[in-house]
Amino acid sequence: MLALAAARLGFDVAVLTPEPDSPAARVSAHEIVADYEDADALARLAELADVVTYEFENVPAGAVERLVGLGVEVAPGLKALAAAQDRVAEKTFLNDAGAATVAFAAIDAPDDIAPALARLGAPALLKTRREGYDGKGQAWITRPGEARDAWTRIGGRPAILEARADFRRELSVIAARGRDGRVAAYPPSENQHAGGILRRTLAPADVSPEVAAEAMRIAGLILAALDYVGVIGVELFQLSDRRLLVNEIAPRVHNTGHWTADACEVDQFEQHIRAAAGWPLGPTQPFARAEMLNLIGEEALDWRGLAADPAARLWLYGKRDVAPGRKMGHVTRLLGRWAQG
Repeated sequence: MLALAAARLGFDVAVLTPEPDSPAARVSAHEIVADYEDADALARLAELADVVTYEFENVPAGAVERLVGLGVEVAPGLKALAAAQDRVAEKTFLNDAGAATVAFAAIDAPDDIAPALARLGAPALLKTRREGYDGKGQAWITRPGEARDAWTRIGGRPAILEARADFRRELSVIAARGRDGRVAAYPPSENQHAGGILRRTLAPADVSPEVAAEAMRIAGLILAALDYVGVIGVELFQLSDRRLLVNEIAPRVHNTGHWTADACEVDQFEQHIRAAAGWPLGPTQPFARAEMLNLIGEEALDWRGLAADPAARLWLYGKRDVAPGRKMGHVTRLLGRWAQG
């Protein structure tokens, strides 16, 4: 979707991917199939590209460092990538920037868990510090005796233990920052998960103007602290007292912002390309409320029925293999006009 947005703005896109016949490469001008840290591939990408971006946060930092060394602009920069790749570093950065999170503790060995659980309270969530998504690499702990089993279940890797957040709902903000420092944020969305996977997003969220403004303020605070260029996803917990805690950040376009492709004049994908290329940012005001439903695994095989629904905007991602738990596409339905107020 980033490649499609860039092409529509007149850019030729080059894709570096370890996956032959990738969905992005099939809609791009150039394809380089190689490991992300392949020196020759990165040199070729540097020859082709004036600016490089990435669409997931587990790109090796070494690849970005090499591109920067070759004189290529990379957006977002290394600071955002480093923060998002390590959950302890991420929460430490957020707190230092003035964005509140749940209490947490770094876990380097199973014996670290019991004292951390005593401090944070039970239940608490053990997560791998690096990688892991859609609920993978996580285990709840309700008492000290479960520590070693939980450690084994996440693969015995360095971890973070997070205090439980007693939240009313999860919100997210999709925001962008341009090279000139200007910030543009879309209204918050409300997100619903099942089995650790995002299932449904309603946008804009049914929150007060004060909560919406605070969510967007927090996003702007994070963007400024990172000296960020591009689109970022900021996931938030709204507590019963309306306070907002940051759950995590994603230095990229984000699943909870896919609704913008059908309900906004300029969607998150075009906005990201605009920012990375140094263009002015576009408007973020929605013209409609929207419901976005992820299509997981075989749900996408009902594409014919979904395409026949006049109220549905169907997006399929071009992934060749259907697998349980894999996001294969999404459907957006517009729910009527929306006016801020």
